[in-house]
Amino acid sequence: MPSNDKPVNGQDNPSFLDVLNQMPPAPPVPELDGKHGSGRFARVRAAWKTSWEEGGFFYQRWEEVFQARHASRHEIANWIKAIALFGALSLIVMMMNAARDIASATLKGLSDIPATSASDGSGLWGTVDHPIRVFLADQAAHLSVAPAALYAFWQLTGLLGLVGGFFGNAGARIAWLLFGIGSLAMIWSAAPAGGRAAATGLAALMWALASMLALRGLTLRPIVHNHPPQYQFNPALHLHATIPAPSPAGDDLGPDNIHQLQR
Repeated sequence: MPSNDKPVNGQDNPSFLDVLNQMPPAPPVPELDGKHGSGRFARVRAAWKTSWEEGGFFYQRWEEVFQARHASRHEIANWIKAIALFGALSLIVMMMNAARDIASATLKGLSDIPATSASDGSGLWGTVDHPIRVFLADQAAHLSVAPAALYAFWQLTGLLGLVGGFFGNAGARIAWLLFGIGSLAMIWSAAPAGGRAAATGLAALMWALASMLALRGLTLRPIVHNHPPQYQFNPALHLHATIPAPSPAGDDLGPDNIHQLQR
């Protein structure tokens, strides 16, 4: 009987179609004569019932699913691994699509905020935020992008760098450092000449305070691990000496080289 899967417990594993093909022809059903002919549905029902009996196709599949809970990764059936891999890939694709939709909606919502008219430069935050809006608006005039989109991307970068850095992500901390350096450069470039130093210094202080969260746990000291070595090397010298076998008792005086005098 041909099989379409590896043997289980030393037995062949017939498929459902093999069971169906080897079923004896069912007797014609009187009420089906003239409609369906040979009663194929009876053969399908019989093959379905046989496949769920011990040793059948679906019975073996159910046993493999039941044993997969306690088996190791190498002992799980290949078809279960394939289904699990396909499900994991599908879940990853769904999560990526959801993340893309969320990021697109966030950028669209942030882009609705005017780039220059939302802040008049008053207050502590306005002193830092207004020069950045002005700088992005001036640069967007030479680019094929709206000033609101640049400002939204700047905000999103700072938010992701702050949150990701708080959880210890190295890439987010690098983005946070670049975000702060770029913000200071934009404020220095677009702030009024008389208060340029004060605005840049105020922004540096605010960025340093926020860095207490984004760079939480970061230290410049080298970390020394004083762990005992797992493997100890014990040098030893082994000398192999060959001891000669003891000679017989009669050979103590050496070989017998004395022969009797013959007449």
